Amino acid sequence: MSNSFYIDLTGVENRTELHDRIEQGLPVPEWYGRNLDALYDVLTEPEFGGDCLICFTGCAGSSEKMPRYMEAMRQVCRAACEENPGLCVDFWD
Repeated sequence: MSNSFYIDLTGVENRTELHDRIEQGLPVPEWYGRNLDALYDVLTEPEFGGDCLICFTGCAGSSEKMPRYMEAMRQVCRAACEENPGLCVDFWD
């Protein structure tokens, strides 16, 4: 992949920390709204097309602390991958 991003979610316990890590790990624009709708908007932008891999690592703890939000995030990422053919998002525990 020409663009690969690895975002370690180890120790993330809430939405604020999650979006902090996303902002640190991805080239998000200033308008990034720090929510799942904004994440979808970012992931469907042209700069994440072509060959782009995003791996969220250390997800087990975050999934335990906020299971519904992490599942919603996985769904948003799946939808973004369907919309943006060159994008691949993986979640590693």
